Amino acid sequence: MAWARWGCCPWLVLLCALGAWGHPKQVDLRGEDVRNCSLSPPYLPVTAVNTTAQLTALRQQMRIQNLSAYIIPETDAHMSEYIGNRDKRRAWITGFTGSAGTAVVTMGKAGLWTDSRYWTQAERQMDCNWELHKEVDITSITTWLLTEVPAGGSVGFDPFLFSIGSWESYDMALKNSNIQLVSITANLVDLAWGSEKPLVPSQPIYALQDAFTGSPWQEKVAGIRSQMQKHRKGPTAVLLSALDETAWLFNLRGSDIPYNPFFYSYTLLTDSSIRLFVNKSCLDSETRKYLNSSCTGSMCVQLEDYSQVRGNVQTYASGDVKIWIGTSYTTYGLYEVIPTEKLIGDTYSPVMVTKAMKNSKEQALLRASHVRDAVAVIRYLVWLEKNVPKGTVDEFSGAELLDQFRGEEAFSSGPSFETISASGLNAALAHYSPTKEQHRKLSSDEMYLLDSGGQYWDGTTDITRTVHWGTPSAFQKEAYTRVLIGNIDLSRLIFPANTSGRMMEIFARRALWDVGLNYGHGTGHGIGNFLCVHEWPVGFQSGNIPMAKGMFTSIEPGYYQDGEFGIRLEDVALVVEAKTKYPGSYLTFEVVSLVPYDRNLIDVSLLSPEHLQHLNHYHQTIREKVGPELSQRQLLEEFKWLWEHTEPLPARAPHTASLASLLAVSSLTVLGWSV
Repeated sequence: MAWARWGCCPWLVLLCALGAWGHPKQVDLRGEDVRNCSLSPPYLPVTAVNTTAQLTALRQQMRIQNLSAYIIPETDAHMSEYIGNRDKRRAWITGFTGSAGTAVVTMGKAGLWTDSRYWTQAERQMDCNWELHKEVDITSITTWLLTEVPAGGSVGFDPFLFSIGSWESYDMALKNSNIQLVSITANLVDLAWGSEKPLVPSQPIYALQDAFTGSPWQEKVAGIRSQMQKHRKGPTAVLLSALDETAWLFNLRGSDIPYNPFFYSYTLLTDSSIRLFVNKSCLDSETRKYLNSSCTGSMCVQLEDYSQVRGNVQTYASGDVKIWIGTSYTTYGLYEVIPTEKLIGDTYSPVMVTKAMKNSKEQALLRASHVRDAVAVIRYLVWLEKNVPKGTVDEFSGAELLDQFRGEEAFSSGPSFETISASGLNAALAHYSPTKEQHRKLSSDEMYLLDSGGQYWDGTTDITRTVHWGTPSAFQKEAYTRVLIGNIDLSRLIFPANTSGRMMEIFARRALWDVGLNYGHGTGHGIGNFLCVHEWPVGFQSGNIPMAKGMFTSIEPGYYQDGEFGIRLEDVALVVEAKTKYPGSYLTFEVVSLVPYDRNLIDVSLLSPEHLQHLNHYHQTIREKVGPELSQRQLLEEFKWLWEHTEPLPARAPHTASLASLLAVSSLTVLGWSV
């Protein structure tokens, strides 16, 4: 799943593809605001939300705090990619439900800042109380504040919703003005929202079985403490704010956050104690016993109320201590109570970096999850081949069926993100996901892009395949093949250990650049063991850490032809040692995603002998790893499909063998017999 697709924008798709869904009167091809607030009464789409009551309630709270303006970001107190319903404050105050944007409210105006993915959606969801600012940078917000806030005024914000970097940007922009930036820990939107705000999640927090963990939590704690002891600045504690950090450290999981098995939490790990800040009512007696919560030793987890983290950190920071934080995920709400001289700040915490490098058991678990995930995706692709020509399949129903297939796999725990199921011109919009109300039919005459993933107790998956069931154009085949070449070039790259992913990323683009094509999203991201589908800090962006053995990353080049089609080919790969002619510390990638590419879209004439050899070897690997699973489960139709779609591509005389002989070989493999 490309980094740029963290949100979806069905309303933006409406402009491009509404003809396939009907209701043409709603289309505004001029790109102008569909609202007309100059009329009396104003003209608004039926989808607009009346926010007068919300703004009135918020402004009452602002008066109590003597504020001239209040800033409302779209995030939670852990800088999470996905946020729970109770954290969707900006959506409640604006009516706009897109996943990116910042709202600012003054006593007389209200503005929303968001990027081009969401302009149309915002115009259709917001009423005339709101101005839409088609920018996203903090500079444009502070410029507006300097204009709208009177001299001597105060701008309020919830420090738990500001990253350290965001606070520094706002503070710098307003520092030399006569406007004060005020941190208020009681969120004013929450106070205005009142009893209608969704309740605190109360689902159980549970411990993973030992079979699905890389090591016991006690070993992980000891490992982090060892890093503390070796650190040249001598930290006495590590403060963990990102939800996946605490989940990984204690091998605990929950269901507070969509698509992620997390629970609201913080951890303060010192050299002699462990404090877990959490909703204690979600921990049963068995989990408390697992955490040794009834004792007070250095390997006993002291359970504290989630809301008490700021006070506890502030108290701890008053002593002779040094607190190690990861600045990327620590909010200003905790940062501001730690004296500067007692702070050790790295971009990522030691837990974030450590969990990025999977041990051998974690690697085996992730590999196993990808085999089962391949079975689900192959079942879906076989079903599509049979049913798309009937004209009965649409993007949304297809995505639902894939979720069902994944749900039938062992250890399944739901999807890892909202499935991107995009047909034809919708696939050209990299942020698109269908809804029950708005979707297109799948057609044999169009390309279909499927970007999806699953959460399993042993791993998280993310894979993208693009297919065409009819006759693709020459340009579609060329574009697809060049994307495939980019995937192969990066996957087979040998590079020195500790090379930055950013330095390798161009290998995925080179075949496209050769002919003047490109794509506008990232090339890959880290992935977790039943954790985040986008696991920082691994990947190919400038902010990622260097590649190291044991890391998993996606590799996902693409190409998007506006208004026509989109292509993306995404695999998850493990960083492994490379075998080189001469001694040295070199690495390469081992692809663990196991679904064939669409041979109908491959122009073999564009492939070098090395590309062809790599591709055929990959398809042979799929046969060897997924074939026995299909055979063992008597999925014979899927097995036949797999065999046909992994036949060696012809640069040499194609190898042929009967299906019966393959079934026999596969059966022997299942039994563990060598052949």
